[in-house]
Amino acid sequence: MIDLRSDTVTRPTDAMRAAMAAAAVGDDVFGDDPTVNELEAAVADRLGKEAAALVTSGTQGNLCALLAHCQRGDEYIVGDRAHTYKYEGGGGAVLGSIQPQPVPIGDDGMIDLDRAEAAVKPDDSHFARTRLLCLENTIDGKALTVEQMQRSAALAARHGLGHHLDGARLWNAAAALGEDPAAVAAPFDSVSVCLSKGLGAPVGSVLAGSAGFVAEARKWRKMLGGGCARPGWWPRPASTPSTTTSSGWPTTTPTRPGWPGGWSRSPEWRSSRAPPTWSSPGSGPSGPAWPASWPGGGSSPCGPTPGGGW
Repeated sequence: MIDLRSDTVTRPTDAMRAAMAAAAVGDDVFGDDPTVNELEAAVADRLGKEAAALVTSGTQGNLCALLAHCQRGDEYIVGDRAHTYKYEGGGGAVLGSIQPQPVPIGDDGMIDLDRAEAAVKPDDSHFARTRLLCLENTIDGKALTVEQMQRSAALAARHGLGHHLDGARLWNAAAALGEDPAAVAAPFDSVSVCLSKGLGAPVGSVLAGSAGFVAEARKWRKMLGGGCARPGWWPRPASTPSTTTSSGWPTTTPTRPGWPGGWSRSPEWRSSRAPPTWSSPGSGPSGPAWPASWPGGGSSPCGPTPGGGW
């Protein structure tokens, strides 16, 4: 039976498990885990950011971002169906005393920017201080366009707000849009991406941004229990494309193993601008061509199909 509930139910292949067993490890709190150091540098490069930090989950990554951007009594503007607002236990409010200000999300997955701008509070002691604007891409199976994200960035800039992207499935959004992941990340000060959704790692996310932002986020990561000794084994499978998966999805032959920093970097990809092939729900991109259809009849990486985007 094929489980289509989510890309989070996929399992590592034998090749991924072997990569985990062989991963070089060290104490990441001391900066001594070579696998993590390689991953962070590769993801930062792939997203066009100065630095990145491994975190245990997308929820922890988003919470570290909220805490790094905001102080107690501040506010962040967020879509009313966004994961950061609706499905992360109210962590920003509970642990950071950061007030969420939800605004409606349209059928296209984009927040109502007019409502968002109207929600920015004046400099008045009666109000929480608006400090951050958050988007999610993909969301509800929809990929926001670069133009939509740029309009959101312009709003944030007009009001001096930080701009954060919950990019748990940013890789899927980039593929659907035919854009380099760096182009999807460019409008944002910070971006969180998941390694466990379609990429094959059993756990883990990466939070990227400026060097100063990531240094602040690392402090919050430590407070939240995310500083780990020898964590390199659990993100390592995200670098291991495979021709088979335990769920039995048909796959293509991988041609570009390596961290996300190496995906889609080939000259043929850059010349064609074609998104990479996701070889299975448990592995990373493996070639320059997008499949005509997914198992189950889907044609998009952003629907209930291998690679996720739910």
